[in-house]
Amino acid sequence: MDNSPTALFDSYEQDFRQIIDSIRLKLDGEGKDERGEQRRATLRRVEMELDEADEMISQMEIEIQGIPQSIKPQYQNRLKTAKGDLVRFKKLSKDLHSQVSRAELLSSGRVGTPTSDEPYGPTSDRTRLLAGTATLEDGTRRLQESQRIALETEDQGAEILMNLRTQREQIENSRDTLRTADTAIDRASGTLKKMVRRLV
Repeated sequence: MDNSPTALFDSYEQDFRQIIDSIRLKLDGEGKDERGEQRRATLRRVEMELDEADEMISQMEIEIQGIPQSIKPQYQNRLKTAKGDLVRFKKLSKDLHSQVSRAELLSSGRVGTPTSDEPYGPTSDRTRLLAGTATLEDGTRRLQESQRIALETEDQGAEILMNLRTQREQIENSRDTLRTADTAIDRASGTLKKMVRRLV
């Protein structure tokens, strides 16, 4: 097992890159030409992967705290790049969600017309408005859920950092106590040696 101070950061970064590659493939690659429910399902999978990528970023932020100062700047740049990629794909995912919703609203207006027996049929303005409202509410709900998960992850990361800081202070205090004890022992030893010499 690699015990170097950058091992965990490197591992989380590698996981992050794999997730980002998967997202890129779904949004820009083979999933780009999907339509309808298939496209919506792909975008839902992308949302879950974005949450995973967000978690990897949080772990990298924690691990970078323990990286030596001599090499920390290059890892800070790598973290900054990763954050930039995550923001870019979050925006792209959000834009694609909006495009899919607009396409569904437009397509629903081209299927049939209301009749006297069905004044509020599936293609009426009222129905389209209700469908659009439901779509927007669903998107808002998913966005709020993502924000909630991000906040929880941020709180957990802050708590872990606080615990690590407390443990470090305890270790430093223990070292100070040991140094004080060593000094006291040295002084006592010197005093005993003087007493022994006087007795002899």
